[in-house]
Amino acid sequence: MRGLRPLTVSGARRRTEALLLLLVIGIAVFGHVSAGLAMNGELPQQLLSFVISLTLLSLVGHLGIRRFAPYADPLIFPLAMLLTGLGLVLIHRLDQGYIERYGSDANAPGQLMWTVVGVAACILVLALLRDHRLLQRFIYITMAIALVLLIAPAFFGADTYGAKRWIILFGFSLQPGEFVKIMIAIFFAGYLVIHRDSLALTGRKFLGMRLPPMRQLGPIVTVWIVSMLVLVFERDLGTSLIFFGVFVVTLYVATERTSWIVCGLLMAAVGAFAVGSTEPHVKARVAAWLNPLSYYWEVRPPGVTSSQSAQALFSFGTGGVSGTGLGMGHPELIGFAGRSDFILTTVGEELGLAGVMAVLVLYALLAQRGLRMALAARDPFGKLLAVGLASALALQVFVVAGGVTGLIPLTGKALPFLAKGGSSLLANWIMIALLLRISDSAERQREADARGPAETTITPVVVAGR
Repeated sequence: MRGLRPLTVSGARRRTEALLLLLVIGIAVFGHVSAGLAMNGELPQQLLSFVISLTLLSLVGHLGIRRFAPYADPLIFPLAMLLTGLGLVLIHRLDQGYIERYGSDANAPGQLMWTVVGVAACILVLALLRDHRLLQRFIYITMAIALVLLIAPAFFGADTYGAKRWIILFGFSLQPGEFVKIMIAIFFAGYLVIHRDSLALTGRKFLGMRLPPMRQLGPIVTVWIVSMLVLVFERDLGTSLIFFGVFVVTLYVATERTSWIVCGLLMAAVGAFAVGSTEPHVKARVAAWLNPLSYYWEVRPPGVTSSQSAQALFSFGTGGVSGTGLGMGHPELIGFAGRSDFILTTVGEELGLAGVMAVLVLYALLAQRGLRMALAARDPFGKLLAVGLASALALQVFVVAGGVTGLIPLTGKALPFLAKGGSSLLANWIMIALLLRISDSAERQREADARGPAETTITPVVVAGR
């Protein structure tokens, strides 16, 4: 038709994002209404405020991306908003059960407040960080701050539920490990860009595989020692696994050497076995993992003091394939953890195996978009940073979902976006902002290359250490 101008790449992406956000709002509102009708036989009292809040968050986030990252991937923000919206629905639903059974306070208003803070932080990062390559200048400062935050709970943290991963400041609890995973991804990406060639050197052949030279094993040994120290002094299995896993994955992507993966897995297995055999808290979690129903035995294994693992299995068994229906189960029987890492059991009980698989697919899509933009990025730092952030997200989902379902011992980490937790929500939205910035830069560069060299503007990059 005459008079109609074709949409630009940025315009088409943002229109797709807007349509997906409308679908996200519809799904979240439908879930909230369904839970309210199932539990009380009437619409939720705070339905209007829920709809307005979710709509405004989606609108503000969309306008911020349209202004500061118009070429960004159109699926990342809607996926994050859908997981966050589902989390709000589940926490609203859990609040009523916890209040009726235990008389506890409502957590949904606080989670909504942290969602506002997280989306605002996402837009702020996009506004201030116009080029992700600027982070490469500060990798050593970033790592220094990360190490301080990583070890701070061991000396100043509160011993909560057996692990030292929180810092209490002025009445507020902060979980530094959630922010450390982002800083570690930034440092590893910058470090491996500089030292990639030396780490890719071939070494001796052993069992048909080229092992790295001994002098090049220093970085992985150092990271392994630090992760073991975190596990010993803070009893934080989840953070140490994510910390070490992100490094091994980015190292493999940078060097394309399978031997690094083998060395990393062997060192992780040795360290986990040593700490799990000696550290009482970790040892108790391993015992609960091996015998989840041992809480109900007359003689329990040493350290098994919680029925959460057994209750999780009961929840998944009750849910079956299709679930009992949103608001029709009893997820509050698990106790306080039902709002954090065990929130996945609420999905399993009330939405069944189908709901759990749908949630895991959403996480898989989010990680896949991160890996996709790593392929699209033209600069090595952006590639490795996108891989590191996507790997951190995937590893955290794995250690949480694996612990709840009994695949691995419990770690106590929060399920990203879905679970209650201000630090986790804020850190994950900052991660989303970095992924949006990388995808925006990659698409801009692709568009510039398509227009031709005469219209391409080359931006100089200052490499750390030079």
